[in-house]
Amino acid sequence: MLDMKRRDFITLLGGAASWPLAARAQQSERVRRIGVLILYSQTDREGQARIAAFLDTMRRLGWTDGGNVRIEYRWSAGDIGREKVFAAESVQLTPDAIVVSGWTGLAELKRLTSVIPIVFTQVSDPVGSGLVAGLARPSANISGFQNFEPAIGGKWLGVLKEAAPNMRRAAVLFGSDSIATVAMLHAAEAVAPALDVQVTAVDVSGSDDIERVIATFGTNRMAV
Repeated sequence: MLDMKRRDFITLLGGAASWPLAARAQQSERVRRIGVLILYSQTDREGQARIAAFLDTMRRLGWTDGGNVRIEYRWSAGDIGREKVFAAESVQLTPDAIVVSGWTGLAELKRLTSVIPIVFTQVSDPVGSGLVAGLARPSANISGFQNFEPAIGGKWLGVLKEAAPNMRRAAVLFGSDSIATVAMLHAAEAVAPALDVQVTAVDVSGSDDIERVIATFGTNRMAV
């Protein structure tokens, strides 16, 4: 009788020990959902290359789109209005996480949710723009990859000077509504005197402005 009770007790312990494992197994079988808000158009080769790299990494980590994870894409093609609309749609889907590229989409997602984990890419100055608290400890639900340091603006001007030693003037295109590009402009202005280059700051707001400005500067020979 004692041996039988001992066997029953061991069996009970074994069953109890297996409960958490069973629960984890059931949980792991749940199909996860990831929202992807990307600033390229769906036909853009660069955007497709980035998505391919993302999917390849996910597969190597054991996640397969259409298998144990479902990925919801939103292609904004760099349109600010669409980015805001798609950010709202992504949050409404209540995914397990959202991957976003670009400053505008990230800023809108930050405004809309403090709960859904967000991973960002291609954001130039997330700290300076107030999107995250710091690089080491970004914030509660946001983390990601900074595009490049604003100081690169000065490096770019230096590279141009090396390539064209006779350069005396250069136009720096920036957006006054973008903290990152303003910081890059200031970095270029800071090193300009040492390079003997006069920097002309040009505020642009869209692709049409960029084309017009480049054409005007080319005609006036204001930039090299």
